[in-house]
Amino acid sequence: MIVDYHMHLRDPEERIDHTLEGIERFVQTAAARGVDEIGFTEHVYYFRQTRELWTRPYETERCVYDLDAYCDAVVEAKRQGLPVKLALEVDYVGAEQSRLAELLQPYPWDFLLGSVHMLDGLAIDQEPGIWAKASVEEIWQRYFAALAELAASGHIDVLAHPDLAKIFDRRPERIEYPALDGVAVEISTAGLHKHVAELYPDPDMLAGHPPITLASDAHAPQNVGRDFDQALALARAANYGTVTVFDRRTPHQRPLG
Repeated sequence: MIVDYHMHLRDPEERIDHTLEGIERFVQTAAARGVDEIGFTEHVYYFRQTRELWTRPYETERCVYDLDAYCDAVVEAKRQGLPVKLALEVDYVGAEQSRLAELLQPYPWDFLLGSVHMLDGLAIDQEPGIWAKASVEEIWQRYFAALAELAASGHIDVLAHPDLAKIFDRRPERIEYPALDGVAVEISTAGLHKHVAELYPDPDMLAGHPPITLASDAHAPQNVGRDFDQALALARAANYGTVTVFDRRTPHQRPLG
């Protein structure tokens, strides 16, 4: 079994396309690349049902789409037998995490993908962002503290790009990975196309053998399953024989590959 459990439902030019036709494009690429199942994980801040949580222009300018329409498109694709899962990329929002979970509760999610992009309103994956305000050591410590808090919240099922703090190839002398019990972590090929030019996560982050998913973080249908040969190689080198699949937020292990 090969899954791609991180992608954003866009057209080939990366414009929002929350339609059945848009889904079919992703399914076609997945089939061509030997990916058995895909999960759509649009950014939570794109949906006006979550508008109360956002204050930065980056989120408020994007918060104009309808969560019901997005969910309806994916649910219809599932009804038609397409190998897709309904999911969302859920940002870390600190004290507002429970409120965000309340807003998302009515929908029939297969899994929720948690990510930490911001600390105190400053971006980790953009420059200057938080890098102009804190030391490398402090950023990594705070990033992993937020990641562990999100993992322990019970509000998400998988962690996206779990060592995102390495995106600009700035690392402390010693990295102490947090305990992330109760969630899966994704092996993501997205980092290969960032400044760091590495998979997420570092192999050392898999030493405790957490459950895994595979992810491309595709923002266009042509990028589904991109570089999965490298993701699979990392998983096998870390002695994984199974991959996690989800149905209505219940995980199951399936043979990998």
